[in-house]
Amino acid sequence: METDRFLLRPWRESDAEALFKYASDPDVGPRAGWEPHKNVEESLQIIRTIFGGDHMWAIELKETGEPIGCIGYLLKGESNINVGENEAEAGYWIAKPYWNKGICTEALKLMIDYCFNEKHLDVLWSDFFINNPASGRVMEKCGFRETGEMRYCENLYGGSKRPVKVMRLCRNG
Repeated sequence: METDRFLLRPWRESDAEALFKYASDPDVGPRAGWEPHKNVEESLQIIRTIFGGDHMWAIELKETGEPIGCIGYLLKGESNINVGENEAEAGYWIAKPYWNKGICTEALKLMIDYCFNEKHLDVLWSDFFINNPASGRVMEKCGFRETGEMRYCENLYGGSKRPVKVMRLCRNG
């Protein structure tokens, strides 16, 4: 999957240095609920485990060939949200130098098209920590709407629970 600016591709072990470069930034991970990476080996393990699935992609900037973020979806049994059959939870993050450039919005629209038109999913869910409203704006620009549900999500970084707003997008409106 690709646009004029980037492509979505599987993560490679050779991406570990670039992943560490961006995922070690203390402003990036905590906004998504994870601790900044401590070293390249940790980033490599994340690639091998969490990013190794067939529905998790590196966002590779075409002009540099470097992965600058991640986008993907989780199916029933993998998701933090109680998704049903033919539903998934969407998630993403982008490196700080690329914030506010429309890349996440563009990547999410591309993935939505894939999920609805190639994978034939009916509903995409997502959530965002209330202290990260920019992520909520990305979702809104892509057609997600608030469900009215506010819940507390386990914050992977620090062990506390933090409030999130749950969003939903249906294939048929």
